[in-house]
Amino acid sequence: MTSTIDLNSDLGENVPDRIVSDDSAMLGLVSSANVSCGFHAGSPEGIRSTLEAAKKGGVVIGAHPGYDDYEGFGRRPLDVPAATLQAQVEYQIGALLGLTAAVGGSVAYVKPHGGLYNAIVRDEAQAKVVVDAVKAVDESLVFLGLAGSVANRVAAEAGLTVAAEAFADRSYNPDGSLVSRTEPNAVLHDPEAVAARVLRLVQTGQVEAIDGSLVDVDAQSICFHGDSQGSIDMARAARELLESSDVDIAAFAGSSR
Repeated sequence: MTSTIDLNSDLGENVPDRIVSDDSAMLGLVSSANVSCGFHAGSPEGIRSTLEAAKKGGVVIGAHPGYDDYEGFGRRPLDVPAATLQAQVEYQIGALLGLTAAVGGSVAYVKPHGGLYNAIVRDEAQAKVVVDAVKAVDESLVFLGLAGSVANRVAAEAGLTVAAEAFADRSYNPDGSLVSRTEPNAVLHDPEAVAARVLRLVQTGQVEAIDGSLVDVDAQSICFHGDSQGSIDMARAARELLESSDVDIAAFAGSSR
């Protein structure tokens, strides 16, 4: 049984005409924040504000780069030339490193976003591009990716420290991949059901797939999407259940300093 787990959320994605998450509330519940780097969502001012709040709250900061796809919120599959993708990922990580330094903090890890994250679960070529970008900027950054993914293997083979992630609010296929958001019931919303699912994952290393089968998931971090309906209630319910079950909530990488 795992006695410690990290809780993370994708934040820094708000702009005045597209508010998708309550960053302040979520930062009071998670131990790590995957902060948008501006290509798929967010604005420099808003991202900086989220970074300041994370630093103040002692939440570890991670860079959350994605495809250059603001209109699609970075969730659409894109065919990006390798050189372009590598430069875009390097640019985004660099931007977040700069903003984080400006508020007196540091970036501890990188978690790709959305369509890019999903692509490198299986696409070794794109995974290598992303890993090369992380190494080129700062090889001390921890790589956070889906448990059992090609990306995590490629990152480990390249010498990066790797952490595996599971999702509290997403349905799983029997092979351990996430159910596509285009499919029914891909995103979960019930706080009690999600909390029980998270506790089971932490205690047994298993999650129930959409067909009812059990999938083995070895994860050091569990994600709550900040833009999911009811995300705060789900994260709060899960945290309360974990703590009442003697599970400590602690970041998997670095420290907010």
